[in-house]
Amino acid sequence: MPLLDVQNLRVAFHTRNGVVRAVTGVSLSVEKGQTVGIVGESGSGKSVTCYSMLGLIPMPPGRIEGGTANFDGVDLLKMSRAELRAIRGRRISMIFQDPMTSLNPYMRVGDQVMEPLRIHEGLCKAEALPKAIAALAEVGIKNPEERVRQYPHEFSGGMRQRVMIAMSMITRPELLIADEPTTALDVTIQKQVLDLIKERQRALGSAVILITHDLAVVSEVCDYVNVMYAGRLVESAPVGELFRNPRHAYTRSLMRSIPALQPKGGTLYTIPGMPPDLAKLGPGCAFRVRNAENGYLCLTDRDPEIIEIAPGHRVQNCPGCLERGNA
Repeated sequence: MPLLDVQNLRVAFHTRNGVVRAVTGVSLSVEKGQTVGIVGESGSGKSVTCYSMLGLIPMPPGRIEGGTANFDGVDLLKMSRAELRAIRGRRISMIFQDPMTSLNPYMRVGDQVMEPLRIHEGLCKAEALPKAIAALAEVGIKNPEERVRQYPHEFSGGMRQRVMIAMSMITRPELLIADEPTTALDVTIQKQVLDLIKERQRALGSAVILITHDLAVVSEVCDYVNVMYAGRLVESAPVGELFRNPRHAYTRSLMRSIPALQPKGGTLYTIPGMPPDLAKLGPGCAFRVRNAENGYLCLTDRDPEIIEIAPGHRVQNCPGCLERGNA
């Protein structure tokens, strides 16, 4: 049985401008020790999918309209706030996008790293401090005995992200959700942060969900990848299979957008147009307006269904987006 099994998750935000269907019928799973990527442009529903499972979306205006999210056999969506608080930060931890806004600027770094231990394990400050120092040392922060007394503004962006990793892993969680952990970091620091997450994952045996817009990052660290567009999954496959045989037009467009795959000196490819307004999204293929391949063949009267075209490889069955291949 998967560690996390999400089926037909639906999340909407009821606003003055209409109902925004942020997540529509998303199903995914994560095995123990596995790294699963969720990739797509900004606004595709990646973060909302994970935040909603942990009760981290504002309700109202947010509302979970259906689905299940079974974590180790228990449905997270049916838990009370108190039950979720007992799991968040202990069995499931999260690294947020921007460590500068995620870390409390008024609290010393050491107090923030100790906080999960004090909340979930009931340790006093004297008991938690050595563990916090050790956690900072494990993520490569030098002189941790001194650094625990400093404030977030005294750390660089890369060091603050290391602090977030130390804080999220200090309770040895079974599942780590990393929400664009390398955003705003330079390429060298990005690799260091990703390598660090992989290293701590191996050491603790945790599963990881990596939320990103960068398929190049997915290719380096993930075992399985889910591609999202306009709140829906459009393609899911083992990472090697997806890169060898991308079947959905949106997946192929994302791959064409990777600079390293472009001919040297050539014009960088960009996907035409903008993602749709989810408050005005009607039936049919959400990608049809931007599909430069065969958009005229895309469905307009009903939403595409997800079909399995190979073991573990699922894709939306839209005539204009699905490359048939040998299926």
